[in-house]
Amino acid sequence: MPPRCLLYYITDRTAFPGDELARRRRLLEKIREAAIAGVDFIQLREKDLPTRDLETLAREAVSAIAQLRTENRELRTFLLINSRTDVALAAQADGVHLRSDDISPRKVRVIWKCAAAPCGEGTPARQLSPQGPLIAVSCHSPAEVAQAAAQGANLAVFAPVFEKKHANPTGLAALQQACAAKMPVLALGGVTLANAQSCIVAGAAGIAAIRLFQDNDIAEVVKRLRLNL
Repeated sequence: MPPRCLLYYITDRTAFPGDELARRRRLLEKIREAAIAGVDFIQLREKDLPTRDLETLAREAVSAIAQLRTENRELRTFLLINSRTDVALAAQADGVHLRSDDISPRKVRVIWKCAAAPCGEGTPARQLSPQGPLIAVSCHSPAEVAQAAAQGANLAVFAPVFEKKHANPTGLAALQQACAAKMPVLALGGVTLANAQSCIVAGAAGIAAIRLFQDNDIAEVVKRLRLNL
């Protein structure tokens, strides 16, 4: 049996209609829907929010997923915070998603370990996963994927495969080269139900998307992807 296609939902509350409160409420609903549908990873990518607001939203998302886990012990959705290790630690998220020019995965693990156990007099321990953080890294070339793997990332999100505003697509050939790395590589950038199969054929372990998940019935999208991929 082929390995299960990994699915990675990237959030964007600004795409929802209404005021800020309505958008946050809709985003949390979408996060719940994604978890129930079986999406593997959710990246909270609300880069415009002030730190305090981002942490509050992250805590609410963590709480929502934790509640669903108590209702379904087989639920395996992990929440990653975009680029903010401090917020991920404060909210007790499962890990972080790093930009290509961010601090290294190795550095994140050092920070996480220090927060999870006393690292000096007066330093409190946090209730964090003993396995350490899950770390995804944005990559735009096979070389960046190889570097992320060497620095201890868990997975790479490779983009833009098909499209991205103000950026040239990498294409399937570059995706195939990137997938030679010894860690899962997910395809991002213009991925649709129609072209997702070509990413998997190129070697991707799964797909990542904003619009594909957020603009559609997420349960139906997950069902169709899992049946076809």
